[in-house]
Amino acid sequence: MIATLVETKELWQTVVVAAGAGIGVTFLFSLGIWGSGQFLELSRSDRQVAATAAGIVGLLAFTAVGAAVIVAIVVMTQK
Repeated sequence: MIATLVETKELWQTVVVAAGAGIGVTFLFSLGIWGSGQFLELSRSDRQVAATAAGIVGLLAFTAVGAAVIVAIVVMTQK
């Protein structure tokens, strides 16, 4: 009888989910920074509609990052 020291299926799932979450949250954060920067730049050039759209994109992205952090904390504390 051979004992299993490492559950490879669970380890692989952990690696894939962690990589996906890391890339996804990083992308969302960069989208938030882009939206904030575009909002400031477009506001200075009196393009209010485009500035508002970019600001909304940035705000939604930062909100999604915050939600991802909250979900991660909840998942970690329940396991």
